[in-house]
Amino acid sequence: MSNRRAALAFIFVAIVLDIVAFGIIIPVLPQLIKGFVGGDSARAAEWYGIFGTTWALMQFICSPLLGALSDRFGRRPVLLLSILGLGLDYFLMALAPSLTWLFIGRVLSGMTAAGFATAAAYIADITPPEKRAGAFGIVGAAWGFGFVVGPAIGGILGATDPRLPFYVAGTLAIVNALYGLFVLPESLPSDKRSPFRLARANPLGSLKLLRSHKELFGLAGVSFLYNLGHTVFPSVFVLWAGYQLKWDAKAVGLALAVVGVANIIVQGGIVRPVVKKLGERRALAIGATAGTLGFFLYGIAPSVGLFWLGVAVYAPAGMFNPSLLGLMSQRVGPSEQGQVQGANSSLMGIAGMLGPGLFTGAFAWAIRGGVSWHLPGLPFLIASALFALAGIIAWRTTRPTGAPAAG
Repeated sequence: MSNRRAALAFIFVAIVLDIVAFGIIIPVLPQLIKGFVGGDSARAAEWYGIFGTTWALMQFICSPLLGALSDRFGRRPVLLLSILGLGLDYFLMALAPSLTWLFIGRVLSGMTAAGFATAAAYIADITPPEKRAGAFGIVGAAWGFGFVVGPAIGGILGATDPRLPFYVAGTLAIVNALYGLFVLPESLPSDKRSPFRLARANPLGSLKLLRSHKELFGLAGVSFLYNLGHTVFPSVFVLWAGYQLKWDAKAVGLALAVVGVANIIVQGGIVRPVVKKLGERRALAIGATAGTLGFFLYGIAPSVGLFWLGVAVYAPAGMFNPSLLGLMSQRVGPSEQGQVQGANSSLMGIAGMLGPGLFTGAFAWAIRGGVSWHLPGLPFLIASALFALAGIIAWRTTRPTGAPAAG
């Protein structure tokens, strides 16, 4: 039990440090790109979009590869190498003399950040099936904490030098890897490892595993819909809040921090007892319902007051993903945890590639002059529909065998 707790503590710290390192560069990467294109804001926005899509593409390609490698060689070496590679990559971006080198660094960042799938597989290895949703909730809280702290630190450091946050992020990642070298045990015994096959280590091959089980395939669809809907925040929140609520950067940052803190509270403190009492299926349903209603309120919010009501209603949506990951991990054996988590990360990558275009396009269309109606919150209404569909599919997919169909 003590070894399990120590390992979970390292994974928590590792993810916090990695997400803080990732979040640190968010406020300054657009500035750095803008500097390389002569201060042209339009070109900088285009390149920033390309950087984001490429990062998600690398996640899509490399997550199943790292997952399959961890099924073959163990979680520890793959996880530590990915963290170390991420740190070295931040230094490469800090020293980048041109936009081309910065782009190469971003490609490598997407490849090494794909190691998060291995961290999820590690958790599945050391946690009993009935407790995995709670453990994944702790990981979700680490993500939330990192995204609250990282951009704030990045903004402060970037005011001095836009390259300084990259040096700090690289240092955090390398220290994290060295820390893990001494304290992180291997979680996957040799007798439970599976041979490495390239056919299963590529995105299309890994996705075949998701079709091997009817419930797993249905939950994979739920994961895609959830992640697609969730990309509405990074895609349009800043634009929408400035347009609809007339908020400046400080107000937007405060709002995102509040949303992040609510996420930490739910995933770090509420998921475990709720899942213990109600089970993953009902906890997921609560999360889907909260996400559906919360996004709907965002979508129709004409004022700040209704927005904050939406934040409160949306908060329990933090139960969705930990419960979903717990359900998915229960449907494969120990030798396939890395592959299934890698495949799930590939779905996140696909959502990350499709979401920005979907939601920014919807926002632009909804506020364009000349239309007979005006609905700036359209992207959130689309996200609400995606959450609702995900919840319905999850409820039907996980219906106990022999239970009558709804309706």
